[in-house]
Amino acid sequence: MSIFIDDVSRYVFFYYLAKNTVFHAAIIADGILVSMPKYQVREKIDGDFIDNLLFHRGIKTAEEKMAFLNPDYDKHVYDPFLLKDAEKAAKRIIKAIENDEKIVVYSDYDADGIPAGVIFHDFFKKIGFKNFTNYIPHRHDEGFGLNDDAVSQFVDDKVKLLITLDCGIADIAAVKLAKKGGIDVIITDHHEPHEKLPPAFAIVDHKQKDCEYPEKILCGSGVGYKLIQAILKSNRFGLKEGYEKWLLDMVGLATLSDMVPLTGENRALAHFGMRVLKMSPRKGLMRLLGHLKIPQKHLTEDDISFMITPRINAASRMGVPMDAFRLLATDDDHEAHEYVQHLDKINNERKGTVAALVKEVKKIIAERHADNPRNVIVAGNPGWRPSLLGLVANNLAEEYGKPAFLWGRDGDGVIKGSCRSGETVSVVDLMHKAPVGTFLQYGGHFASGGFAVSNEAIHHLDDHLNSAFDLLAKEDKVIDPDFIDMELLLDDVNWNSYGSVEKLAPFGVGNKKPTFLFKDIKIVGIKEFGKEKNHLELNFKKENGQSVNAMGFFMTADLFKNKKGETIKPTDSIDLIATMEKSIFRGKTELRLRIVDIL
Repeated sequence: MSIFIDDVSRYVFFYYLAKNTVFHAAIIADGILVSMPKYQVREKIDGDFIDNLLFHRGIKTAEEKMAFLNPDYDKHVYDPFLLKDAEKAAKRIIKAIENDEKIVVYSDYDADGIPAGVIFHDFFKKIGFKNFTNYIPHRHDEGFGLNDDAVSQFVDDKVKLLITLDCGIADIAAVKLAKKGGIDVIITDHHEPHEKLPPAFAIVDHKQKDCEYPEKILCGSGVGYKLIQAILKSNRFGLKEGYEKWLLDMVGLATLSDMVPLTGENRALAHFGMRVLKMSPRKGLMRLLGHLKIPQKHLTEDDISFMITPRINAASRMGVPMDAFRLLATDDDHEAHEYVQHLDKINNERKGTVAALVKEVKKIIAERHADNPRNVIVAGNPGWRPSLLGLVANNLAEEYGKPAFLWGRDGDGVIKGSCRSGETVSVVDLMHKAPVGTFLQYGGHFASGGFAVSNEAIHHLDDHLNSAFDLLAKEDKVIDPDFIDMELLLDDVNWNSYGSVEKLAPFGVGNKKPTFLFKDIKIVGIKEFGKEKNHLELNFKKENGQSVNAMGFFMTADLFKNKKGETIKPTDSIDLIATMEKSIFRGKTELRLRIVDIL
């Protein structure tokens, strides 16, 4: 990226950068900034600690501040009937219930679609409706979305109503087949619709061009929950007012799992979802948290993202997705225990496979692009299993701060892949910007997506995506993710500061954890711990002698250099970039820092 600076403004520009930026080897020549600095500290505004955090999240007025810090279900969760076709879909489901028609609830196989399926399962069970089946396609054998074989079986089984969750918006042929077989199809989805839509009875997707719903970033479970709201607004089936709020545990889980922006209505759904999760009576959830030694009342979004979501997704990536569904839906304690053990086992297998793939892709990147780094990481191998590539892409996107597109070949011989944004650019925009014919199919949202490519087009995928990135950069659609919220002193690491940080939770896409710069702080102690000594603990001292610990998981001291270019050691002074976090271990509560980077 190059920025041209005229002679008049050059001094002012670089003075500002020098004052507000932590540099990582920027090269300046002839008025051109050849390499942008890696980190830039946000400009401080008049106001208190939390005002500064909120301001740079676009929250500036008293009204916006109140709404963000104090989500209100009645105010910030919209009327479901604002969704196109929601009322029509609700009435059709009510009719099916009243007439005891056979219903199939068809949901995607990931940690968005599976909770959505659980939401409908719980609702039908609660009202005493039994003539329904939850169906989740096998990731490797059936692939994403509706498939003809499954639909044909539904026709044979005399199904009258098919409800899709987190899928269906692109499945024109399968919906036609269902319609021909006498099945009404209700599509609920959150993926980007194509120009031509399936001939469904109703389509509930807030991203339709003619849908006036005020929120456009719900996850699949979020859309499914809106439909439950619409049903209950039309007919409560004897349920008490507010029953549906108990379903928010699944909505919160999915919203945090699916990397949708945690702003607007999503923030409210995630906020109340976390509240319900902390007291949810679900047998499977409680068993899983117990196994992971996570106190339920202290559950965090990090616990969801790093501990729970991977185990749900492992079911489809390494086995059968219905296992994760049954874990979340069961009311049998013994059954819950069995599913926890099984998912933990296959998740460990998944970890090993993914680690090997990450290593392999990094080697490819080093060999191909050492002298010519590219803005989009693209790699693939016919032997790679597509179901695991989303995890690998996410790992690479986070580490390199770039979009990552990885592909393999599925059981039918089709080239399929997954992509992650690295929070720099929308992967959907990237795929849309690529030349016509690059993809056979693609879809997703800002942070993640999937695609299919022909045998011919795969040879040009790298060039096409990097050209698309350049076009988006010219349109200012590329985001710099490496902003530091503010500079602090070690003395600022206290429970008052953390209390302000905590008010901004839950964190995720669109609401990142606040990061802080601690300049020129002296390392008092260094410890590497864990069975493989692959975790790092640094110790510092405040002015009053009180200790402050900084943790870096899957980090070692040799990853970081002091200002002399040597491996960090005690007595070195460093610039630390970190977040604040509360740790509860064996009943002991500690306020500490989580290492982001050391300069």
